[in-house]
Amino acid sequence: MHWLRHTTLTWVERHFGYGTARAYAGHTDTTGPATTTTYIRADLQAVATALAAMTGQPHPLAQPIDNGPGGLARL
Repeated sequence: MHWLRHTTLTWVERHFGYGTARAYAGHTDTTGPATTTTYIRADLQAVATALAAMTGQPHPLAQPIDNGPGGLARL
């Protein structure tokens, strides 16, 4: 189970950034490097967009995704 969580969060972080991966994981605490976690946040739309990109299924809260020439989801 831990491996699935780690793999999923790594994919989200690499495609959508640290803030989105943090929110996707449900990390809402402010422990850790306070300066970084204070300013790096993702909203519900960013998490929904990452979920839609990862599953290939539409989500009503997701933002449009530009797959570009390389085929990887990028905002």
